[in-house]
Amino acid sequence: MHLLLRTTVVQPPAQVWAGFTRQLFLDLAPPLPQMRLHRFDGCRRGDVVEIELHLGPLSLGHWTSLITEHGELPGDGRYFVDEGQQLPGPLRFWRHRHLLEAAPDGGCVIVEDLEYRTPLRLLDWLAYPLMWAQFAWRRPIYRRYFGQPRG
Repeated sequence: MHLLLRTTVVQPPAQVWAGFTRQLFLDLAPPLPQMRLHRFDGCRRGDVVEIELHLGPLSLGHWTSLITEHGELPGDGRYFVDEGQQLPGPLRFWRHRHLLEAAPDGGCVIVEDLEYRTPLRLLDWLAYPLMWAQFAWRRPIYRRYFGQPRG
């Protein structure tokens, strides 16, 4: 399943890239499921992020992602890709491209380009609204960190 969300912010891509920190990662976490961060190396190739998901007292499992790529895009843009190495059920595949594209006005468009799979295509479709909500949650947080465009 493929999900694509775009959020425009005021700061240019290089500043947004520098702002992808442990604190931003924590602030981007939605209220449910709750997340416990065990490891955050950063957003460069070879870095690892490990979290544990909980719903109240119930553990939903561990999630380990490896940053498999990072680099530059045309016009001073940046990107990095995280791929799930250990995923909580029912996820079977996770690839999340974070694109920081230069906007025409000097700002940045943060693109969440996500691919995921579960064991069943029907379950992929049923999970889509939840996945969309989890990432739409990030939009106001990105704008708080990196500035909201006027207009």
